[in-house]
This record gives sequence, structure tokens and C-alpha cells, in this order.
Amino acid sequence: MNEDVNARRAAIRRLLAPRSVAIVGASSTPGSLGGGVLANLERFGFKGEIHLVNPSRSEINGRACIPSTRDLPEGVDAAVMAIPHKGVLDALRGCAERGVGGAIVFSAGFAEAGEEGRAAQAAIVEIAKKSGMAVEGPNCLGVVNYIDGICLTFGVAAPFPPANGRGVAIISQSGAMATVVRAALHARDIGLTCTVSTGNEAVNGVEDFLDAMLDDPAHACIAMVVEQFRNPRAFLDLALRAQAIKKPVFLLHPGRGQAARHSAATHTGAIAGDWDVMRACVEGEGVCLVESLEELIDVCEIALRSPRLPRGGMAMITDSGAFKAMTLDTCELLGLATPPLSPASVAVIGAIAPGLILPTNPLDLTAQALVDPDLYRKTLKPLLDDDAFGSILFGVIFSSPLMAHRKNKLIIDALREFRPEKPVFLAMLGDEAEVPADLIAEFRALGAPFFRSPERLMRALARLDQWASRPLLPAKAAVATSSKLPVGTIPEYRAKDLLRTFGVAMPEGGFARNLDEAETIAARIGFPLVLKAQSPELSHKSDAGGVVLGVSDIAALREGWTRLYANVARAAPDVKLDGVLVETMSPRGVELIIGARNDPEWGAVLLVGLGGVTAEALKDVRILPAGLSADVIAAEISRLKGAALLKGFRGDVPRDIAAAARIAEGVGRFILAHPDVREIDINPVLVLPAGEGALALDALIEAA
Repeated sequence: MNEDVNARRAAIRRLLAPRSVAIVGASSTPGSLGGGVLANLERFGFKGEIHLVNPSRSEINGRACIPSTRDLPEGVDAAVMAIPHKGVLDALRGCAERGVGGAIVFSAGFAEAGEEGRAAQAAIVEIAKKSGMAVEGPNCLGVVNYIDGICLTFGVAAPFPPANGRGVAIISQSGAMATVVRAALHARDIGLTCTVSTGNEAVNGVEDFLDAMLDDPAHACIAMVVEQFRNPRAFLDLALRAQAIKKPVFLLHPGRGQAARHSAATHTGAIAGDWDVMRACVEGEGVCLVESLEELIDVCEIALRSPRLPRGGMAMITDSGAFKAMTLDTCELLGLATPPLSPASVAVIGAIAPGLILPTNPLDLTAQALVDPDLYRKTLKPLLDDDAFGSILFGVIFSSPLMAHRKNKLIIDALREFRPEKPVFLAMLGDEAEVPADLIAEFRALGAPFFRSPERLMRALARLDQWASRPLLPAKAAVATSSKLPVGTIPEYRAKDLLRTFGVAMPEGGFARNLDEAETIAARIGFPLVLKAQSPELSHKSDAGGVVLGVSDIAALREGWTRLYANVARAAPDVKLDGVLVETMSPRGVELIIGARNDPEWGAVLLVGLGGVTAEALKDVRILPAGLSADVIAAEISRLKGAALLKGFRGDVPRDIAAAARIAEGVGRFILAHPDVREIDINPVLVLPAGEGALALDALIEAA
């Protein structure tokens, strides 16, 4: 392993679990940063050495002070900079001279504050680079290590180690978001192992802290809030590691705006925004990407508390017919499956209260649940035994604490009796209605998460199910070295020649430099034909009159050739044509767009969606990791909102989705083999009736 990588990891570990700490800017003033850190260390019972640095004090709370970081003993593990930003650089230089392992810089006023601040942050980087120090921040809230009882933050925190030694680790660029997630999980009695706020990430970012945490079994899952990845390729490598060891990484990444870096030449660039590319890549490497703070909190609880992560269809037991209907609506909206009961479950449940309780999913116990609350237990067992369901949800009305005890004690007794390996959840109907605290505690102790919002629970279950069934990136394989392509727009005729070698199907035809060559091609492929002007400077041929359709014979070919050149000369007089692409006129059919992009940060992604103008107007596309198989791509095409158009909509014949997927597979292999290609755009791809194939009617490649 690289020596620098080992040194960086060692420095990060010293910062996360120091045996000695220096507080630079130590204070006894209530509410001060340095005073807060000292109080937290004492509250957590930190057993290591604490060194206080304050040039104006000889002691604080009976602890001796030293005037400068240059007076520290050699080799302190971590120094906390609880001082204004103007004093940080000198204090860091002192730490470097004394061999301090790492520093936490609370103060703002660096890269986020203008040119002077950027220069100061660059100086932090230089100090760390020369000394090998890890640096968290600046502009951060520090570290709380609950496992080892070390609290290096100024906000008031309390010891809360995970009960069984395993819990959630939080890594967030935003200190506020780290605090919010921490407080929410603590409120649900979920143990945390560590929280890290990385701030400006002058030296060490979220990737470094994730790297340090992945192999520690104490961190059962990792919750991340990241606004910008500074090293996306490193993060993807770490995500792949997490996937290999089956450690869930849950990510909230704000900023879904569709601002693509470049969209002048292709539809692909206009549609595949930065967030979409990020999503395809991180999900392809096994990260669970959530869409809200609430989802992040909820999936963490499910991961920590359930006997296993839920996957597959959900069964629900409720005592409200109206809620049954609402659940079906919500699940359909979320894409969360509610499969029917198996014949065995139908037989058992149908015999419990014939004529009163219908054996369906969701299962409505009706008012019989008031007469016989043991129905919750009686119906749970057959659902636990039913392989159709990956999880079971109780949606129970909480009308009063007394009724809650009456109903739920029997559910609790059933969970104790059955000890289910399948995840079971309780979601109350009643929002903020009073719930006996002992009931919630008992459910949680039995590994059955309690939710006040059924919809929040269903959203979290849908997210986890989608994550479990995501198309993963293929195993990384060596890509054959390809010759570098010329920089700029590669016109259609050349682009098609390149893509054809990767199995991309095209209409019959050829490139003609003059009319004689065009007539030779026509004699070979037959009529009707289409003529398309070819030039690197003419990416949108139709706008310049550079496309002539329905050429029916030699006379029409000659007239069309002349008209095409005249149109282009009039619309784009500075454009010099290479020639004309002469192809068989294709029949009408359903059109897709297939594209690919080599993102400079995230790497290669593939795009499939509805073709023509609807591609940009409706954004009905799927962004996928490049390199997926045709079978996986076909399944993703079938998830398009407009997929019905490919499946025999309104009496039309079903279309050859498999052939379209093979084109997309070839495009994916091409983009992986050509890292110098910025974008590929095939619009439209004509999808013919099932069994008849698909054709790339147009193609454009942008090389960097």
C-alpha cells in the first residue's frame, strides 16, 4: 500500500481517537469555544492528557496553561483550534513543529470569505502537507467519538455510547446537519459511534474520514451529508469497498438542480445534470442515496434496529379500512410492492374470522380488533411465514394510552414469542397522539422500529428496497487502449463508423463526397433514401436544411443533393461540408435517445430515454453507470414513464426493447474505452417491432 496513504490514515485515526488533546484558546468563560471543549471532555470522562494553551492564563479550573503551541510536549495526538481565524496559522505552525498528529479548526473566515481567506486556507494546506498533520475544517464543529468517550466539539454534548458497541457513524460537511441527525437518532434511542463535521475540507475531506471508518465493525452503517465531493473517484472506490463488506452507506446530497456543465452540442449534456451523474455513479457502487433529511434518519434507524435490512414486498396489518386504501395509494406512488397473500396465508387468515376479515394485503382487521385484540398476534404468524413479504408493518390506531396498551401488548408478546428474523415495524395512526413511553421502548428492544408517520416509514422502506435492487456497476475490468480521437465534434458519418465496431446497429448506407458516390450507394441499398449533410461544424443539420427525406429515385437523389447544398450554403455560409451521408429511409416507430458522458469528476455514465424533442421537454430519462449489461439496461428502459409506448400502447405492436438495450450496451462500452470522449448523443434510436431490432438514426460524438 502507498506509504502516503498509510500515513494519512494514521493521522486521521489519531484525530478521531486521540490519547492526548491540546485545546488552543482554552477558557473558563461559559459559552466560549475553548471552554465548551474542555467541559465536554470532562463530561465524557476523557482519560488522556489534556493540554491547555492560553497566553493570558497560567491555569484554568486547576489545570495548568501554556502560552503557545510551541510549548506543547512532543507528539500530542490532536489539537483543537478554538481561536479566531487570524491566530490559526501561527498556532498550526507550532503544532507542526511539535509533531502534533492532527488539528481541528473551528473558526470561519477562510476560503468561504474571499481572497484573503482563500490564501489563508492555502497556507493551512501547505503546513499540513509538510508536516503530515491531518486537519479537520476550518469552519467545522469537530468530532464526537462515543465509543472511546472523546468529545472535541464546543456545543454541549452528552455521552451516549451504543448499547451493544455498534451504532451509526455520521460524516457531514455541515456541522448543523451533523448535529440535527445526531439529535434525531439520540431521540430515537439509537446509539452513535462517531460524528464528524468536515467544514471547508482544506486538507481532509469526507473521503478520508470514510476511509478511516469503513473497516471498523463498531460502525454498523454510515450516514453522510455531502454538498460537494472534492474527490469523487476516491469516494466511489470507498463505496465499492463498503459494498464488498456489506456496510451500508447512506448519503444525502443536496443540490438537485439540472445545471449541466456543457450542453451546447448534445441533448445528453442538456439532460444529464451533475446531480444525475453523481446519483448514477454512487448508486452503481452500492451507496443508498436518500432524498431528504427525514429519509436519512429513518433508514439509519431501520438499518440499526431491524434484524436485517428489508427487501421485497411489504405486508400490512391495520384496523382501518380507509387506511388500507391510503396505503395502497402511497405504495403505488412510491413503487413499494404489496404482493397478494400466498394460498397458505389465505387459508390460515380466512379461517380466523370468516366473513369478517378478508385475507388480503393490506389486511384490515376491522372492528373485530376491538373485540379480539389477539387478532394482531394471530395474523402475524402466517405473514411471517409467507415468503412473498420482506417486511411487515402494523398500522394501528392509537386513540388513547389505554387502548394503545390493550392492542400493542399483544403484538409485543407475539414478537417475543416468534422472535422474527423478518423486519417488523409499528406505524401509529394518530400523529402526535400520546403514546406510552414503555410501549415504544419495548418495541425498540425487540428490534421493531416505531414510527409516528406510516408514510415516512413506507418512504424509507421503498428507498431501501430500490437500493437493494439497484443495478450495480460491473466488476472493474481493464479497458483496451484506444487511439485518441480528434478534439471537437465528430460528424455523424465518422461517429457511426466508430460506434458500429461496438455493435451499435445503423441503417444501411454510406458516406458520399460527390454525387457519383451517392448514386453508387443508392444502387447498392435501394430507395427510398435520406440525405444528411456532414460537417463537424454542423451538429444540428435539420436547422440548416441539411436533411432531405423520402428520396425515391435517381432524379430525386440528384435534385435532393443540389437542394441540400443550397440550403446549407444559405443558412450557414461559413460551413464547408465533408460530404453527405446516404442511408436507407427508415420506417416510422417509437424513438429513444441514447447517450453517454465522461464526467470529469465521476466518470462514465449512460443515458436512455424517450427520443425527439420529448427528451428535453419531459426529462423522461434514466441515467445509469456505463458498462451495464443489455438485460439490466432493458429493465431500466421499461421503468421509463413513457415505457407504455414501447409495449403495445393503444393497439400498437410491442417494440424491440432488447435491441435498443443492446445499442445502449455498445455505447456504454464505447465511452468506457474512450476516456477522451466527452459526450455521445444518439437521437433518435428507432425501436422497431419486437424481433425486428433497433437502429441508431443519428449519432454525434464530442471528444475533448
